[in-house]
Amino acid sequence: MNKASLVGLAAALIIGFSGAAWAAGDAEAGKKVYKKCKACHTLEEGGKNRVGPNLWGILGRTAGAAEGFKFSDDMIAAGEAGLVWSEETLTNYLRKKEGGKAYIGSFIGKKRAKIKMAFPGLKKEGQAENVVAYVKANTQ
Repeated sequence: MNKASLVGLAAALIIGFSGAAWAAGDAEAGKKVYKKCKACHTLEEGGKNRVGPNLWGILGRTAGAAEGFKFSDDMIAAGEAGLVWSEETLTNYLRKKEGGKAYIGSFIGKKRAKIKMAFPGLKKEGQAENVVAYVKANTQ
């Protein structure tokens, strides 16, 4: 393979992975999966924080910055390092394979961050995308 071909392949991979690292989910399927989340999180505008923060307006919010909730120092540091919740970042956070402690740690130079969310992540393929679709549909 020549140099031009390698550069083209690399560009295609970067564009493909950066723009499509997640797939849009199914909000209706996410409603069922969200039942695991609602013990700790509310979705309503002005809703209470529970063990976890209220999720109203989470998309576009800096990590560690929900009003009235005391986040871990590592979650706040991830926000200060540039983590803003989007469909993609929230999906990655919720995935068991990459998610939670490892995902937040990647923003602050740690293998595993200290965060308050004890839930280990969503195991089945598509669950994280579906929950994010449900949260998006119910928090804007």
